[in-house]
Amino acid sequence: MSDLYCVFGNPISHSKSPLIHTAFAAQCGQDLRYEALLAPIDGFAASVRTFIAAGGRGANVTVPFKEEAFRLATRLSVRAELAAAVNSLRFDGAEIVGDNTDGAGLLRDLRVNLACPIAGRRVLLLGAGGAARGVVAPLLEQRPATLVIANRNVARAQQLAQRFAATAGASLLCAGGYPELAGQSFDLVVNATSASLAGALPPLPVAAGVFAPASLAYDMMYGKGDTPFLAFARAQGAARLADGLGMLVEQAAEAFHFWRGLRPDSALVIAALRARSETGPAG
Repeated sequence: MSDLYCVFGNPISHSKSPLIHTAFAAQCGQDLRYEALLAPIDGFAASVRTFIAAGGRGANVTVPFKEEAFRLATRLSVRAELAAAVNSLRFDGAEIVGDNTDGAGLLRDLRVNLACPIAGRRVLLLGAGGAARGVVAPLLEQRPATLVIANRNVARAQQLAQRFAATAGASLLCAGGYPELAGQSFDLVVNATSASLAGALPPLPVAAGVFAPASLAYDMMYGKGDTPFLAFARAQGAARLADGLGMLVEQAAEAFHFWRGLRPDSALVIAALRARSETGPAG
């Protein structure tokens, strides 16, 4: 029988993960089946245990369950421990092993696919949930000049910044609310909120110069055409725009390696998916 994998989320019908992992399996000659599973908001852990009982070998986790997956795991990778969020689970006997491949996926998309260096740049990260948690440490490892975390719930943004303060090195790491961004400009703005799923926009200050003249606006969500965040960034003068489809495929390739010990060719899959995007998260 084929090994069984899935992605858990809510919502989940938009997910391209089954297409991606099916393509990876064909590339690597692996016999596996992968499906998208809707977990009730209050029933994630039960859904995971039902899947394990049915023979599941591993799972991806997308919004809104990444922090709950962290709590469910019985063993964690170093990067999952740092993030306090999990987007990939592997079921090893009685153990649930948690990993976080979001940061690796984002960095590979930025550095390899988009040729966007981070060292010495001013970076703004929007959001402080599970998606943001997974990318703070990898971004700091690239030594940006500044990493600012902005969130509606200011205390949550400050807690996230405090969690990584010891690893910031020479980078200036700070956090606050959206109104405090007025008068600041950034070379890279990453939207890690799920606002685009609802057709909404993080409450960025209008006409505040958040996007520097040569900036890249990056939305972890993806869709046909611009997401609301990318449309806003375009109107505000961002020089380059990128959605999260590349990150989705790159973090999936990292998860595939976590499960199977093989690293597929992500570029081929990104190219195949570009023409058929619907709005969704990079997870």
